[in-house]
Amino acid sequence: MIEVENLTKTYGGARGINDITFSVDKGEILGFLGPNGAGKTTTMRILTCFMPATSGSARVAGYDVFEDSLSVRREIGYLPETVPLYTDMQVPTYLRFVAGLKEVPFREIKKRVEKIMEQVGLTHMAHKFIGELSKGYRQRVGLAQALVNDPQVLILDEPTIGLDPKQIIEIRSLIRGLGGERTIILSSHILPEISMISQRVIIIDEGKVKAIDTPEKLMQQLHATDKIRARIAGPCDSVKQALEKIDGVKNVELIEDTGGITNGYMLEFSDGFDGSHMVARTAVEGKWDLYELTPVKMTLEDIFIRIVTEEEV
Repeated sequence: MIEVENLTKTYGGARGINDITFSVDKGEILGFLGPNGAGKTTTMRILTCFMPATSGSARVAGYDVFEDSLSVRREIGYLPETVPLYTDMQVPTYLRFVAGLKEVPFREIKKRVEKIMEQVGLTHMAHKFIGELSKGYRQRVGLAQALVNDPQVLILDEPTIGLDPKQIIEIRSLIRGLGGERTIILSSHILPEISMISQRVIIIDEGKVKAIDTPEKLMQQLHATDKIRARIAGPCDSVKQALEKIDGVKNVELIEDTGGITNGYMLEFSDGFDGSHMVARTAVEGKWDLYELTPVKMTLEDIFIRIVTEEEV
């Protein structure tokens, strides 16, 4: 559905993106993850024909973004980071206006707008002017304008930025519900958002693709360090020294100092080694009571930090 090969964009002597290559299957939700200024928005603007690339190629829904940009625009819905809204228009009036710009057949506009407003939860706001809406509902209007032409592809740039927690959950749920029937690229620097919505993740930094895969496979490829949280009753120094001697342990950190006999420890094991039984054995040999032994898997945030900072795993 989306094919990008060796895409590069330069601004004078600076490079916005550098030799980016990836693909997105039909019906897939792909998360674009990276810090601010990494090149996410530049890539999206090229795919939506907002700006040309310096070199490389990109195809959306079978159309070349450079040679057939009008066809690409008919097949996409774009929600930019700053939503283009006319605040002095009522919600349905604005959406009918956008539908006309996107060449939705005149006879279908009214029905299409009503359907989209129901889909994104705006029907009860039909009488409102956009300027009267909360930030969350304005974001829904932005999503509605991206959907009003019934696009095959949705490109969403930071769709939950500036929203409160309740609004974020609502918008995430809306986006998740659109997957399968539409191909979606979702850009964000919010790590939980990407992991909760996307089926695959691209990690981008300084204009380059650092990794691309499912979060689970990224962990496998990185030979992710597993962690174990333990709570043990015993002399802190003695317990910590004993834990550090366990085979495969990279690091032991005191994470809970109760000031008494029971303390919490975080143990890092290399190469996916499961040392739970060794921790339990160490506690038994030291004649210390073991109150907690919990595996802590590497999160998407851990993966992101490791890749972007190029730490060794």
